[in-house]
Amino acid sequence: MSVKIRLARRGRKKMAIYDVVVADARAPRDGRFIEKIGSYNPNTNPASININNERALKWLLNGAQPTDTVKAMLSYRGIMLQKHLQIGVLKGAIDQATADAKFEAWVADKDSKIAGKVDTITKAKTDARQKAQDAETAKNQARLGAFKAKEDEQKAMLAAAEAANRPAPAVEATEEAAPEVAPEASAEGETEA
Repeated sequence: MSVKIRLARRGRKKMAIYDVVVADARAPRDGRFIEKIGSYNPNTNPASININNERALKWLLNGAQPTDTVKAMLSYRGIMLQKHLQIGVLKGAIDQATADAKFEAWVADKDSKIAGKVDTITKAKTDARQKAQDAETAKNQARLGAFKAKEDEQKAMLAAAEAANRPAPAVEATEEAAPEVAPEASAEGETEA
């Protein structure tokens, strides 16, 4: 019996999530499996890979063959390096302490790279959001400026129309003079009486 470490699809259409399973090579893709050792979600950025490292290493050392995609994921998680170091320990090339130290150094370096990628993605998202907000603010200011210019133009047109409809200045002077004449006339009328 040939044993494979491969992906089994689940999830809805166009939003696939995969289980990392150990299965007989003759079993169907989503069919019977021996053990589920993790999951893989390619919909997130960066992709979420959750694998039980000890179980995956045990199956690799027992001869299970990973598919190309799973091999890339195991390599990304450091399990292939751990297998390589463990084979060196079994052959006597290095001791267990040295292998563990090398693996821990690799894990620390890999974690810093992943954290850096997450930070750059987050920063790019916030920058894009801020840029879009600034563009929207500028567009709104331009709209307000155009609206105010149109409003000022309408006020100027109304003022010009009112000025055209006003009576001549001579008419205004006679209206102002008329009340002054009336008191003088009444004063003359009192002296006569």
